[in-house]
Amino acid sequence: MRNSFVNAICQLAETNKDVFLITGDLGFGVLDKFWDKFPDRFINAGISEQNMTSMAAGLALEGKQVYTYSIANFPTLRCLEQIRNDVAYHDANVKIVSIGAGFAYGSAGMSHHATEDIAIMRALPNITVFSPADPQEVVEVVEACNKINGPCYIRLGRGGEPNLHEEIKDFGVGKAINIVEGDSTCIFATGAIAGEAKLAADRLNARGLSTALYSFPTIKPIDIDVIRKCALNFKAIVTVEEHNIIGGFGSAVAEVLSEIKE
Repeated sequence: MRNSFVNAICQLAETNKDVFLITGDLGFGVLDKFWDKFPDRFINAGISEQNMTSMAAGLALEGKQVYTYSIANFPTLRCLEQIRNDVAYHDANVKIVSIGAGFAYGSAGMSHHATEDIAIMRALPNITVFSPADPQEVVEVVEACNKINGPCYIRLGRGGEPNLHEEIKDFGVGKAINIVEGDSTCIFATGAIAGEAKLAADRLNARGLSTALYSFPTIKPIDIDVIRKCALNFKAIVTVEEHNIIGGFGSAVAEVLSEIKE
């Protein structure tokens, strides 16, 4: 996912001279491609995520499209006040990119775990929340973000995720993608862990338990139509995510289900 993101943002920067990338002392090697090609639009803010976010907001308010980049909890939780006050409430064109969702950096301990970020980011105003499942979805998400003149959160895996799609047709913000067909049980997944959900769906189908799988690359706004349709047509819905059960993807799905009256 990381390489797909860097390749995609480099392509954007080729045609859009307002694209900037700011890192919080992370991504050396991975971000070298952008750094080498666009040195005047690459900033290493150091281990100073609050300053990184306020800097990004300032550039955005001057007409730039700014991406901030770091391990998942650092560009979100560490600088939450700056995201809320400087980015969200000003509707600034800042794209917050996090690497290593969930327990991807498990060996580093809870300081590096991202298990509350979805809940917090989706609670803030004006922010579109993306959680792509594979490298192909990353490319689509970056292209979609480029068309959104406002704040976005892009939650990525650590790297090495398999492609889950042969192709993606008609990608849309707030639209789920059907990966596996089924008619009994339905799995909703978001983020890199969707690869595990795909394995589960394939094994269930091999045992004769007809199981569908949908990827939700956008969590906010969420695909209300697909959730309602599946609730009315499947015996059970299971949500899969790398996040705390409170306020995350499963909670977003439950919020939609709670309003179904049929």
